[in-house]
Amino acid sequence: MAKKQKKKSSGSDSNPDRRVLVSNRKARHNYEILDTVETGIVLVGTEVKSIRDGKVNMGDAYASVERGEVWLHSMHISPFPQAHQFNHEPMRKRKLLLHRRQIDKLASRVEEKGLTLIPLAVTLVRNKVKIDIGVCRGKKQFDKRETTKQKDAKREMDRARREATR
Repeated sequence: MAKKQKKKSSGSDSNPDRRVLVSNRKARHNYEILDTVETGIVLVGTEVKSIRDGKVNMGDAYASVERGEVWLHSMHISPFPQAHQFNHEPMRKRKLLLHRRQIDKLASRVEEKGLTLIPLAVTLVRNKVKIDIGVCRGKKQFDKRETTKQKDAKREMDRARREATR
């Protein structure tokens, strides 16, 4: 019997054990991402099932360092329909799992003016839910316009290159 071929993961990561479940595209538009860290997260069983179904909203989510621990706020995980009375609270704050040195580094970075911790993606790595946290600086309106202009110019160049090779 032949072995099943593993499906290639989408994105730039070459790790086949990593699957992006939900991505925070709004964060990539509104913030300049300076650094990223992959973290674990403390969840209850029904939260894991909802996340695997992709029922997560990270629109206004952010992370903060409180008393030496990193907490994720305002991430909405929809209740799991089959759980009934054993369901979780959708908007509770959740603890992120990091090493002490990583927490200290993030805490010192966030103390700088204008920097914040924003969740960028929810991924599944070897059947464990992970959160990609970015150290971000908010973009001004003109920065957003400049980014859009650069994307449009790149798209036009790619289109011209494709038409030239035909």
